[in-house]
Amino acid sequence: MKLPFDKSINWSISVAVITFVLAALFAIISTALLNGLSWAAGMIVVFCIVLIGILFDIIGVAATASQEKPFHAMAAEKVHGAKQAILITRNADRVASFCNDVIGDISGIVSGTASAIVVIQLTIQFGQGDGSLFQTIVSVIFTSVVAAMTVGGKALGKTYAIRYSKNVVFQVGRLLYILEEKLKIKITPRIFNSKRQKTK
Repeated sequence: MKLPFDKSINWSISVAVITFVLAALFAIISTALLNGLSWAAGMIVVFCIVLIGILFDIIGVAATASQEKPFHAMAAEKVHGAKQAILITRNADRVASFCNDVIGDISGIVSGTASAIVVIQLTIQFGQGDGSLFQTIVSVIFTSVVAAMTVGGKALGKTYAIRYSKNVVFQVGRLLYILEEKLKIKITPRIFNSKRQKTK
């Protein structure tokens, strides 16, 4: 019989592996995109990465703030996405860990790396050498803007997630329903397998 501590170790290992794979994918994709774009388009990519981090932070907070009870009534009426919403709230700790820690931290790291690439592209565009005063100023300003957007966006997102946790979780549940039932991409059994229970 496995102890809860054993499950925690298994989950931690799984999270570490998932983080490694996703971080590599994020880095490869963002670097590939930035290398073929101008500095202006690169800024948009950086802001998109920041928004991804904010979005997943909202989902993680909403999962912990939401309650199962409203979704049971919806599941009884066979509302699409209700069962997935129940699994999200029932496994709020895992959802929060994945959304806030894994995706959130990866987004922060990748956005920082991407910001550095954009700053280099910008200084080259204006004919400034590496280590110049112009590059330093641009780097400080752009990094500060990205940091402000990340922190401010997450602060605002947390308020929204707590206030509208039910709606956020339900919309995520509907998305999971579409992926699983329409596109046949199984997600919840893989993430919640060890803790999954009947939701009927």
